[in-house]
Amino acid sequence: MLRLNWPRNLTKVALLGLLAIPLIGFAQSYTGPGGVIDMDGERFPPEDPHEKAEWTFARYHYDMDGFQYGRFRFQRWAADYPKSDRQFVIGVNRLTRVNARSKEHVIDGKSDEIYDYPWLYVEDAGAWNMEPEQAKRLREFLLRGGFFMVDDSHGDREWETLEAGLKMVFPDRPIIDLPNQEEIFHIVYDLDDRTQIDGTRYIWGRMRYTPDSATAQWRGIRDDKGRLMVAICHNSDIGDAWEWADSPQYPEHEASLAYRIGMNYIIYGMTH
Repeated sequence: MLRLNWPRNLTKVALLGLLAIPLIGFAQSYTGPGGVIDMDGERFPPEDPHEKAEWTFARYHYDMDGFQYGRFRFQRWAADYPKSDRQFVIGVNRLTRVNARSKEHVIDGKSDEIYDYPWLYVEDAGAWNMEPEQAKRLREFLLRGGFFMVDDSHGDREWETLEAGLKMVFPDRPIIDLPNQEEIFHIVYDLDDRTQIDGTRYIWGRMRYTPDSATAQWRGIRDDKGRLMVAICHNSDIGDAWEWADSPQYPEHEASLAYRIGMNYIIYGMTH
């Protein structure tokens, strides 16, 4: 049933130069006729299932106890989707030699399709409702070599929900704080200068950081050999930075840092 058989190494990344692209609120998307995705009036064509590439941005779809809100019954797994995913992929293709698929793919947490993609991204998992079936698949995925990037959780309340889900996946594995010398922070770019990546709601919205959300936390879970399987960006919103990297209103240094973090996580995940 399990189909994982991924190459363990990719072509060495060749950097073409530092990202220098500058870039508002809460976006909602829905899929209309022909699979076209409408995101606040901006239309995105559907993915091409026949497009061949060595790496795909795979976004993890989780359940939320049926809670939906907004005009298009928005769920938080789809925060910043699909613009964030696609703009990040543009950067990957521009700044590395990774042959990245031009459009993202959404993976349902209950589907065996999870075993076909070695790299997964989840956003806003402080709202997920992890079920045993999903936890079992995610655990199998990770133990077989998969990599899981966790982004956009804020504060103690969301951390508790996120942590509870991860504890269902790995009840006996600790979630650790990652030191600056961690390989994932140096595999392509040196990321000693990591700072909090602000979501737009904190930049030009009315939200303010609370004491439990004001400091970025970089955490993870290892396998038995020390490989980082799960990399967590808590109290940051890297997806928002990808989404708004084309806006002059979004801070350029945060957008650039978000791209560098993402590319490090790709190369680490695909070579370990």
